[in-house]
Amino acid sequence: MKNQKEFPLDIRISFHKITQLYQKQLEKETSTISKEYLEKMLDYVSEFPALTEGIDNSDDIVKYKDPIKILMKDLFPEILSDNQIKAISIPFHNLIFNSTTQFREILKHAGEDFNLSMRNLNQDLDYIYGCIMILNTYYGYDIDFSRPLYYDIPDENDILRHYRIDLNSDFVHIEPTERYKEIIEEDVDSLLENIEDIDLWKEKFPPNSWLFKGFTVISLTDVTVDDAISDLKTTLLQRNSSGKEEIQKFEEIFKSIYRIPDLKVGFTLYNEQESRFEKMGGRGTTSFLLDSEEALDCQAAMGPEAFEALLKEHKYFTISNLDKYSSSHPDNLLSNNLISKDVKSVILAPIAKNDTLLGVLEIVSSRKNELNSVNATKLEDILPYIITAVERNKSEYENRIKAVIQSECTSIHPSVLWIFEKEARKFIRDLDEDGLASFKDISFQDVHPLFGQIDIVASSEARNDAIQRDLLEQLQFIKEIVDDAQNLEKLDIYKQIKFRIKEFEDELSESLNASSEQKVFNLLQREINPVLDHVEKQSPALQEKIKEYRKKINSETGVIYNHRQNYDEAVQQINRTMSRYIDRKQIDAQKIYPHYFERYKTDGVEHNIYIGASLTNSNEKPFDEVYLYNLRLWQLSTMIEMENRFYQIQENMPLKLEAASMILVYNTTLSIRYRMDEKQFDVDGTYNARYEVIKKRIDKAFIKGTEERVTQKGRIAIIYSARSDEREYLRYIKYLQSKNYLGSNVELLELEDVQGVIGLKAIRVEVLYHLADENSHEEVITYEDLVEQLK
Repeated sequence: MKNQKEFPLDIRISFHKITQLYQKQLEKETSTISKEYLEKMLDYVSEFPALTEGIDNSDDIVKYKDPIKILMKDLFPEILSDNQIKAISIPFHNLIFNSTTQFREILKHAGEDFNLSMRNLNQDLDYIYGCIMILNTYYGYDIDFSRPLYYDIPDENDILRHYRIDLNSDFVHIEPTERYKEIIEEDVDSLLENIEDIDLWKEKFPPNSWLFKGFTVISLTDVTVDDAISDLKTTLLQRNSSGKEEIQKFEEIFKSIYRIPDLKVGFTLYNEQESRFEKMGGRGTTSFLLDSEEALDCQAAMGPEAFEALLKEHKYFTISNLDKYSSSHPDNLLSNNLISKDVKSVILAPIAKNDTLLGVLEIVSSRKNELNSVNATKLEDILPYIITAVERNKSEYENRIKAVIQSECTSIHPSVLWIFEKEARKFIRDLDEDGLASFKDISFQDVHPLFGQIDIVASSEARNDAIQRDLLEQLQFIKEIVDDAQNLEKLDIYKQIKFRIKEFEDELSESLNASSEQKVFNLLQREINPVLDHVEKQSPALQEKIKEYRKKINSETGVIYNHRQNYDEAVQQINRTMSRYIDRKQIDAQKIYPHYFERYKTDGVEHNIYIGASLTNSNEKPFDEVYLYNLRLWQLSTMIEMENRFYQIQENMPLKLEAASMILVYNTTLSIRYRMDEKQFDVDGTYNARYEVIKKRIDKAFIKGTEERVTQKGRIAIIYSARSDEREYLRYIKYLQSKNYLGSNVELLELEDVQGVIGLKAIRVEVLYHLADENSHEEVITYEDLVEQLK
């Protein structure tokens, strides 16, 4: 065909196949009317032999317009012309004719300058597809080369509509010309392995080496919505879906779906924790709900009707006539914000997953009734993809929040995580908008502090005793080795070594100071170890004994580590058990009222608690001092239970340790601040620093007029200054005595002044311990009885 691109097929538009079909139908037809119609139609068409012989010039199609139309009446019924989008075409060319009325209307609305062409048409690939058509049709291969074909045609509103093309090739005949080359199986194998080698395909199928006689019928289906959903998925999958360019593309997609050229789209995030709407992070995202605000309370932002629909029922909320809605809701912030943006109709769609609202999709129009409850249902097929994208966006945003907190703050207790997340959101927003951000110190005002500790009594003495015993045991073992060596070999050096050992034994037996261990280590390295190297060679018995000695010593320190290991392991197990115990108890304590909690492992376990209205993020449960009293009672009973646990875990330990517990009662509120440079909470201000001073020094305080420390084993000390605190804790003690937690021995004590702290008092009360016998009967005993049990 003239006026065609380079192609393996020489195109002849021919209607010979359809005339043949009509001839066969005429032979079988029994209806007189139908036979008469077919005869007249065939007689008429026979006057135009080019229709069956083939038209090789596309310009001639206009000349045969009328006979083609008559010949194609069965395939293009006039009665359906206004509804069907059909035309005659040829493969992989943008030539169409004999189109239906609907097809012509679509092209008319596209404008005079519009050039109809298939999407992603590629000349080389089309050439190859033409070759594959020859292989399938003439040679009988079954090579799948199908691909979706589309026309993209703008409508009268300049909104791009998308049409899928369905091809009917029933009326096609292919035959070789004199230019063709015979194709063998090896050729096909080579071609299929080199799909992109256009020169190879042209070598095997030279241009115009095959004759195409016939035509194809194309039918178009409007797939604008389906295509928009596909584009939507692609857009939503992009990592930067909140950027300005992506938002514009997002808006174009919804314009296609709703056929509204000036339609606008917005989105607002829902912060479930604070029950408020917030703008999505990043630039370019519009929120019609919030207008210029960064965040708003949900009910304040939209009013009761929209609140009920979106947040409670997760249903669409539509306003088809905003002027009318505004007149009946004059003080409604939602309608005011929308009107300020020249919005006349709106669809608000909840983005919800697992009964949890993630955000609100906003679709707005500048004309009334254009958006309504009817066309809101178009979103049904789209929302699942948006939900997935919002979930991903939210997850990534939360990860950014956690990353900011981790880098800026380290680990944060869950009770105050909300304010760190709030500050992290501000940090990210500032960073996205200005490229600069700083994480500010976080403070809480008017909080009530609680402090408690369970400490190992005389832990330094116990550790020193373990070191002393290890060193003496090592020296004694060496002395025995030297005695055996002296029996074999009479050397004065052995006497000198024994003398040095005796000197160190005497010194260690009297006292252990900071340099004792280093002195023994030096003795071993410089004087004893060289002698042992010599002794080891004197006899197999001595060699075995030195081998046994070396097994006992620590490879890193060179000294025996038995008693110290028992001590360290006991302390570690006690601290680990105590920490886990109070952590488990904290789960129940948080149910009393949310509060800040932290604990530290020292030679024992100590904890800080802060409780107050400023620490919470809930209006549903306002702070009341009754929660403070409840938490104080919880702390006292938990400390008693920890005392019990302290001794229970030592039943099978080689080393027995003792505990002393203490609670500090502070009767005024204070302020705490999370200091970004130190990555921890601390009291805020000079006046509040007094609390920290008391915490550090109080366990060393003496009872007035004595040399006795306030903290004692078998008793729990409650330190306070106000008489009201004394009365409060005496009530708790009486209650816990009734539960056999505490004994009857209660002391009211005054304490000696410590540096910077005067006027402190203490209640000291004996702890009762609960042991279970073999029959699982619980026995309540005093500390003295407990010590006897553990011996």
